[in-house]
Amino acid sequence: QVQLIESGGGSVQVGGSLRLTCVASGRTDLVYAMAWFRRTPGQERDAVAVIGWNNGATYYATPVKGRCTISRDQAKNTLYLDMDRLKPEDTGVYYCAADGNPSASGYDWWGQGTQVTVSS
Repeated sequence: QVQLIESGGGSVQVGGSLRLTCVASGRTDLVYAMAWFRRTPGQERDAVAVIGWNNGATYYATPVKGRCTISRDQAKNTLYLDMDRLKPEDTGVYYCAADGNPSASGYDWWGQGTQVTVSS
């Protein structure tokens, strides 16, 4: 099993920046990919950014493309999401997720979430 703990959320003004951090522990050798999801008010939990844990390949959802950067430090088993030029619609709970099985849909492990609030 893999445990994920997020940090770095908070309140920020429009146009500001935040860095979210997710520390993984346990069987991190099982991790194939990691991602950041967010749940905005009234919406489903959607993927924001994904990174291949070993190859570093990245994917960004259209709403954040060009404003967010996902990265990882394998030595520290840590995932990051750098968010710039934040908008009110970025407000939500951000979850770190890890995938241990590329052949199956869905992510296997989830963090507890961290709140991001962007205000004007």
